[in-house]
Amino acid sequence: MTNNDHKIALVTGANKGIGFEIARKLAQQGIEVLMGVRDPSKGASAKQKLAAENLPAKMIEIDVTNPMAIQAAMGKIKDTYRRLDILVNNAGILIDSETSILNLDKTIFLNTLETNTFGPLLLSQAAIPIMKAGAYGRIVNVASTLGSLNDMANPDSSYQSVTAGAYRLSKTILNGITILLANELRGTNILVNSACPGWVRTDLGGREAPLSPAEGADTPVWLATLPDDGPTGGFFRERQPIPW
Repeated sequence: MTNNDHKIALVTGANKGIGFEIARKLAQQGIEVLMGVRDPSKGASAKQKLAAENLPAKMIEIDVTNPMAIQAAMGKIKDTYRRLDILVNNAGILIDSETSILNLDKTIFLNTLETNTFGPLLLSQAAIPIMKAGAYGRIVNVASTLGSLNDMANPDSSYQSVTAGAYRLSKTILNGITILLANELRGTNILVNSACPGWVRTDLGGREAPLSPAEGADTPVWLATLPDDGPTGGFFRERQPIPW
């Protein structure tokens, strides 16, 4: 493909924050965006905001922690559109921001992994056969520098004071999924990359963050619209590679 005509994109967690801005920016490029949301009422409100801007977007209900819901949503996409060109795994949670790894509760860890790690893997597994049928695909996993092993091991990192072990490890594993998927898919024109949006003013990032959601959406959108000779199996922030 050389243009964006009739491309279909699924963005999870698209009703607010970075996900909403990713959906908006993709729709501004003429891509038909499916706003993946868990709460239909919130999704409908987000969809109306884009409709007011005359942007092509639809809402699809999906709970990334529920394998049956993932299969149902992907089945609906396949039946309705016969294609899926872009998958942005954006939905994520941070529920252990004040918890030391020494005190990390197993249930909190598993709940974090279900949303931040297992969900993107299952969605990718379901999307890839559809993408292979169209000989085109872009998968973007919204990760974080907080999941970088290089950063964790750096005593001078500005994030050394951040605990959030469940969140950080969930993003580390997500980066591993990115690498393994990219390796499996080389030569298929399905590109898989991780993106760190930076520290963004969202419910997760807090009000003190320096970046707006629109600024945080820039790198994920860039990766979602890469040309066929674009990178795969990489980790990027501000459109530049960063260490794993």
